[in-house]
Amino acid sequence: MGITERRIREKEKVRETIIAKAWEMVQADGWEALSIRKIADAIEYSVPVIYDHFENKEAILSEFAKEGFRILSKKMEQAKQKAANPVEQLKAMADAYWNFAMKNTAYYRLMYGVGMQCCSGLGKDKEGFDDHVTDTIRQIVAKTKYKNTNVCLKYHTFWSILHGLVSIKITEQSRQDRELNKLVLQDAIEGFIKNLK
Repeated sequence: MGITERRIREKEKVRETIIAKAWEMVQADGWEALSIRKIADAIEYSVPVIYDHFENKEAILSEFAKEGFRILSKKMEQAKQKAANPVEQLKAMADAYWNFAMKNTAYYRLMYGVGMQCCSGLGKDKEGFDDHVTDTIRQIVAKTKYKNTNVCLKYHTFWSILHGLVSIKITEQSRQDRELNKLVLQDAIEGFIKNLK
């Protein structure tokens, strides 16, 4: 292995260490507590070393947001593939979205800036989420008598229902009503689908 290749590998290893430590810190103290200085101290490197890899804290957060969207997209795609009928696909994707948000609250909060003062714009790259849902809505609409339905509008309505209910749930202090919230989600999705037909 040449010197250049070794340096590239070492640089990638430091980058991975930064990401791993940042995630550890987020899990322990939340996104708001994360800082370049704290990461540098934790991995025993100087602050400029962190800046060699990431322009600022938002760049690190952006990496996590992208990872969250990759995971969510994969879950949505898997859910969609489990059902042949577009209506059942839409229900399965709504369920997958809910489950992702409940099991990956730290990612979800960052991806959409829920309860956070920074992070605007981190959710721009949704890694195919839009495509999974839009394609399924388009298939449902194609089988109805309302061929002129605005699929883009319906996508935004669908996402608003999901995101709104999830955001309400994860910003609550109590977890007692998780089952009720899931029923509300199912009821809202059923109403949305009826409106499509």
